[in-house]
Amino acid sequence: MTHSLKYFDTASSGVTNFPEFVSVGLVDDVEMVHYDSNTRRAEPKQDWMSRVTEDDPQYWQRNTGNFMGTQQVYKANIEILKQRFNQTGGVHIFQWMYGCEWDDETNEIKGFYQYGYDGEDFISLDLKTETWIAPTQQAVITKHKWDNNRAMIAQRKNYLTQICPEWGKKYVNYGRSSLMRTERPSVSLLQKTSSSPVSCHATGFYPDRATLFWRKDGEKLHEDVDLGEILPNHDGSFQMSADLKLSSVPAEDWRRYDCVFQLSGVKEDIYTRLDKAVIRTNEAETEISCDEEKPADMTFIIIAAVALLALVIIAVGGVMVYRNRKGLWINISLDQEVVPPHSPP
Repeated sequence: MTHSLKYFDTASSGVTNFPEFVSVGLVDDVEMVHYDSNTRRAEPKQDWMSRVTEDDPQYWQRNTGNFMGTQQVYKANIEILKQRFNQTGGVHIFQWMYGCEWDDETNEIKGFYQYGYDGEDFISLDLKTETWIAPTQQAVITKHKWDNNRAMIAQRKNYLTQICPEWGKKYVNYGRSSLMRTERPSVSLLQKTSSSPVSCHATGFYPDRATLFWRKDGEKLHEDVDLGEILPNHDGSFQMSADLKLSSVPAEDWRRYDCVFQLSGVKEDIYTRLDKAVIRTNEAETEISCDEEKPADMTFIIIAAVALLALVIIAVGGVMVYRNRKGLWINISLDQEVVPPHSPP
């Protein structure tokens, strides 16, 4: 069983109707904490996160203050980067993604620090070589500065390989009943028109470790099949689809095809035979199709938001942090040596 703890910090300049600073924390890809410059407070996004104060009564108060300090640091770093890229006005976005993944069975741990500016990679940490990768000329100054700071790299490595999974396991324990649950999906065969591919659509499953594929005579198909990505639903569950092109399937061979859904942690697979009688089409069921598009629309909104974050996810080399055993983070900016402390959850 693999788990993860990830944080996304985003600072923006010139973006209307959007907070200047947003920080989001996710455990197993489920949002559990949120802060932005409009609300100016750290807030739990899951009921089970209220348990954190049992071990740390000042958790939310302390982190709110630290986020507010980091907000100012990020704002200053955007200005530094604008100078490096010879920019004046316009819209600019700086984001930092960091976190870890760990395997409960093998104890394998993977960590990452990534920065980006205006949708392009800026700088990232290579844990194997313990050096910084700078894909742009403007990041070379930062690379040289951080490569020479061996203590800082050691602190980053210690956080990614020791402290991050330690805190991540706490959060997983808090939300175990929710995060460790399994939910089987409903599986349907959908088709837009009689000449369109048949889509095997599974929705409502959890977790997102799932596989969906088409078979012929019990053998997995690789040709004439279009596999979709796993997408989030608005209720926290997931959906995915696999399309089968019917142009290569003779009518008399339909009974030889079926769709298989497999969910991690569940032994029983779900089999759905290709049968014209159970296919739901836009042509035959307009009202049903309209109703089913609502959650999809919500998904597309979520995906668009995630895509925006992903576009700027590899955030810029403006702020670096480390965390000691007491949970303290110290930011090191591009041009400053000391800046306000930052302590994300």
